[in-house]
Amino acid sequence: MSNAYNLVALIPMLTRRARRLSHDRSEAEDLVQDTLLKLCQRLRRGRAVEDLPAYAMRTLQNEARKGWRRIGTEELQEDDALTQPDALVRLDCADTLAAIAALPQPQRRLLELVIAGETSPRAIALATGLPLGTVMSRLARARAKLRLVLAEE
Repeated sequence: MSNAYNLVALIPMLTRRARRLSHDRSEAEDLVQDTLLKLCQRLRRGRAVEDLPAYAMRTLQNEARKGWRRIGTEELQEDDALTQPDALVRLDCADTLAAIAALPQPQRRLLELVIAGETSPRAIALATGLPLGTVMSRLARARAKLRLVLAEE
């Protein structure tokens, strides 16, 4: 009997939370009822619950999520699937790649490693066998030249 009493005592707390999770009052009431039903089933099976209020709130949250997943999504229309390419971004990328290609070979090689995913100067130094200071200075000079070239364009 004490478990049933404990569940009744939880109803106001569950109702407040369900109203925040729901769109309307009837949906909140359904959510509380579903939660109480799950809790009753668990307690009838003899499964112990250490912290009943916390467990009830988690069950309520899970029930709300189940409901949200059931809500249908809009079907994509043919026009929604089409996106126009951003020509300016493509031109900027092409200009940047052309500027990198025009760099001196030692600087270009290091920037190509950066483009390939090497982000750490230390990793680049290990990959190329160059001293860390050389890698740092070549990358700095390459970036400075790129800034100048791209600013002129």
